[in-house]
Amino acid sequence: MDSTETQAATQKNDIAPRTVTLRNKIGYAMGDVGNNFLFDMGQLYLLNYFTDQVGLPSAAAGTVFLVAKIWDAFADMSVGTWIDNRTNISKRGKFRPFLLWAGIPLGLLLIANFTTPNFSVTGKLIWAYLAYMLFGTCYSISNVPFGSMIPTMTRNSQERSELASWRQAGSNLGLMLATIGFMPIVNLLPNEQTGYTVAVVVFAALGVICQWISYANIKENYSAPAKQKVNKKDLKAAFKSLLKNKPLITLSIVNLFTFSAFNLKLAVQVYYCKYILKDTAAISWLGFFSIGMVFVSVFLTPILTKRIDKKYVYMLGCAIWAIADILGFFMADNTFLFVFFTSIAYLGDGFTSALNWALVSDCVEYGEWQTGIRSEGMTYSFFLYFRKLSQAIAGFVPGVVLAWVGYVPGQTQTAGALLGIRGLMFLYSAVLSIATIILMYWAYSLTEKRYGAIVKDLLNRRGDEKVNSVQMTN
Repeated sequence: MDSTETQAATQKNDIAPRTVTLRNKIGYAMGDVGNNFLFDMGQLYLLNYFTDQVGLPSAAAGTVFLVAKIWDAFADMSVGTWIDNRTNISKRGKFRPFLLWAGIPLGLLLIANFTTPNFSVTGKLIWAYLAYMLFGTCYSISNVPFGSMIPTMTRNSQERSELASWRQAGSNLGLMLATIGFMPIVNLLPNEQTGYTVAVVVFAALGVICQWISYANIKENYSAPAKQKVNKKDLKAAFKSLLKNKPLITLSIVNLFTFSAFNLKLAVQVYYCKYILKDTAAISWLGFFSIGMVFVSVFLTPILTKRIDKKYVYMLGCAIWAIADILGFFMADNTFLFVFFTSIAYLGDGFTSALNWALVSDCVEYGEWQTGIRSEGMTYSFFLYFRKLSQAIAGFVPGVVLAWVGYVPGQTQTAGALLGIRGLMFLYSAVLSIATIILMYWAYSLTEKRYGAIVKDLLNRRGDEKVNSVQMTN
């Protein structure tokens, strides 16, 4: 590290060296391209597939998401505990191998979700539950290690923000391509149900390939000593340490708000385009422009976080999101206005999404500093637990609300049903964005200044040789 870089790091209250190359950043982004090819099929299209193609009742289809995602949440915690306490760690690293081995099973299980056999309604529901729960478990085995990697790739706070932004760029690219490309593939086939299956096969294959590319191009630069023995007392202490981590708990709760709002919008936008705009082509336009705006926020996030605390950039994103959705509720009556206001809302959401992974990595260091227990996997899986709960809410609420307002698949909808779809698309996310601003302001205390002091204290405790050498050059 030269003197200019050292001075910049010091000014940022960041004394850890930069260890991540451009190739590593691109590789990490590709991992989330693959994750989203695999994961977003369920968030974008599975509810509509259940109601309009398979013929499941709306409330019953929504309950599949509720039960499966609550199951996933506990699976995440179990996976995180297992990862933290692995003792047989190969040269590939602690987290990377999961990207390699989980890809194919994950792709096959995704396809199973969109190939419902011609059973009775009860049989179709059983298939939906089993297929989606197994998919979620396999996704945890792949995604928990992937998200836990940032603390092992770098200890530099700014570099973590950059990695989080690259990851979000990959996520947004995957979501954009899934939104733009899915329905055109469906429309090429003679019927929609077959089209859904073929489109999912295409994206499942691409998702596995992207995960393998990521595996080949990322690197774990730091590693904790392998644990020699695991006992219930250690596990209990680790769980208690998570409950003492106030920044982690705050971040997890606001993610329950923002991620449920984001995923609910993804599920409802298909219904909005079909029944309010009567323009299914709007889904592809929305994918291009709205997710394109998220790329703008991903580009802006590292620039803003160099000048403004990550906490306040996060709150700024929620403010943009809330304003755009409130205006959209009243004004989005045609494709142009719908795409415009939703794109601005996604711009705001992009700030929160890009920063989540950097903030949760900071919470790892805070937890170790506070309790002496370092647990990347358990911290990440605790955080992911709330994201899975948010996905459960995002799948369950639309199904229940659609049933409540009298939604009938494939038919002209009543005024009440159309109002319900509009409210789900805009008001739900606006209210939760405002709640996030309030909670982050009052409860999230891990500012950049405080984080810098915590990292310095931790590195002094560890006697980190690399960082000591950097300090001596200052």
